[in-house]
Amino acid sequence: MDATILLHALILGIVEGLTEFLPVSSTGHLILVGDLLHFNDEKGKVFEIVIQFGAILAVAWEYRARIAALLRALPREPGAQRFFVNLAIAFMPAAVLGLLFHRAIKALLFQPIPVALAFIVGALIIFWAERRHHRVRVEEVEELRAGDALWLGFAQALALIPGTSRSGATIIGGLFLGLSRRTATEFSFFLAIPTLTAATFYQAYKERALFTAADTPMLAVGFIAAFVSAFFCVRWLLRYISSHDFVPFAWYRIAFGLLILATWRLGWVDWTSP
Repeated sequence: MDATILLHALILGIVEGLTEFLPVSSTGHLILVGDLLHFNDEKGKVFEIVIQFGAILAVAWEYRARIAALLRALPREPGAQRFFVNLAIAFMPAAVLGLLFHRAIKALLFQPIPVALAFIVGALIIFWAERRHHRVRVEEVEELRAGDALWLGFAQALALIPGTSRSGATIIGGLFLGLSRRTATEFSFFLAIPTLTAATFYQAYKERALFTAADTPMLAVGFIAAFVSAFFCVRWLLRYISSHDFVPFAWYRIAFGLLILATWRLGWVDWTSP
């Protein structure tokens, strides 16, 4: 396989891993980088979705002991049972709305102005969330109630709007709900596992004709790069939130929103396709 394609796969894998769990929208970054690398055909777009699974496995690996403990406790512990029920509840809004409205969203919202506005509006919501009084009532993900999970599920579903950020919507929604900063972040990690796994396998199956055995090295490089970069990003984010807020990400989102408009006006990037 061409070394250039492997280099592109490496770069996109790193971008995916670094942005998937930060409140900055991995989709927007992958559109930009994929277009600049001329890796934005139909196969390239599906590739960007498939390598999400590497980032998901990084979270699963980081929380492997906790996930294993919850699975062992599932038959007898109400807290573990409540956790998995809440995860299923939170998963449903994005799954259902995504199946119903994916084509309409793709046709109407994958445009430069809506994507840029989503970045900037998301930044303003982060500013609002961080400046309001934050009363913590949920310290651990196992303490979430079904109503909390449903709220967080609808918050995550906002990420169907390109440029919103799945993790950002879930985390900030959690802050409004009264979750501690760490709990909101961790629940966004756990919720990513079923959400992105379902999206990855659905898209991979749907577009399976685009790939052949010759594409295995490209997929492997992107997958590994996403896993490694996401692993370090998740660990960094957990350390960061222990003593910092999300305001710097809000400023970054505003800058990136302006970058979207600039690259569109100059004709550098095609923002019309996911």
